[in-house]
Amino acid sequence: MKSGFVNIFGKPNAGKSTLLNALVGEKLAIVSHKVQTTRHRIKAILTGDDHQVIISDTPGIIDPKYRLHEKMMLAVKNALEDVDLALLIVDARDDMEENNAIFSSLKLKVPAFIIINKSDIVKNEDLEKVTAYFKEQPYCKEVICISALKKKGIDELLKKIIDFLPEGDPFYQGDDLSDLPTKFFVSELIREKIFLLYEDEIPYHATVLVTEFKEKTTLIKVAADIIVQRDTQKGIILGEGGSMIKKLGTEARKEIEAFLGSKVFLELFVKVRPKWRDNEMQLKEYGY
Repeated sequence: MKSGFVNIFGKPNAGKSTLLNALVGEKLAIVSHKVQTTRHRIKAILTGDDHQVIISDTPGIIDPKYRLHEKMMLAVKNALEDVDLALLIVDARDDMEENNAIFSSLKLKVPAFIIINKSDIVKNEDLEKVTAYFKEQPYCKEVICISALKKKGIDELLKKIIDFLPEGDPFYQGDDLSDLPTKFFVSELIREKIFLLYEDEIPYHATVLVTEFKEKTTLIKVAADIIVQRDTQKGIILGEGGSMIKKLGTEARKEIEAFLGSKVFLELFVKVRPKWRDNEMQLKEYGY
């Protein structure tokens, strides 16, 4: 039996969450084209006949500007402390030296696979340059080219991960895909729709707190608060005549129903909490 912890690190928008979902074969991490979509460490448990791989997606590495960012970077720090193999993911089109500086700053104590993502949209000669560059870095055990979105190279990557891991007993029993509660994933699916439906600063100033999750005979009742910082943001979330929050609720409900495999009754409320991103008590209340 092979078992161990594999954690994904990289800049925002390199494809960490898409890679996690591709490796697990399920949508556990929310995805959007906006940076800093991931705010938590999301742990997935992949169990097979001869292996158990615990894979973590982590927030994109940034310079913190407020306490929420500090919490996000703390999740990265914690992920560095319990890892058998690091997956350092880089967009094939991105600046190699900037990524190398970030990866070097992690001061890894374990080997790393460099994952060149979006390799299907660059020229072969450019891909060869990126591969050669990272092969020379001291933290690099192997370079693997993939397209997480198109699931190209994922099977090969997973095989190499399993081969690399140490022999040992599984850390988790049963067939759960994560150690996080269902309410967490429900709140994340609502937050994903905020990222997709609203522009500018709204997604970064908003968070979601599930306040009710009741399994009834024919459906699951979910109530959630959308937290924003200003009254003007509340107005944008609601939209004219409540049009936007109605659209948000419809799209989020469909996604939650697909995730839970059950009919869902979803109620959304918008609450204003000034400067919640810098308030320690509120950050704890909202799960950070």
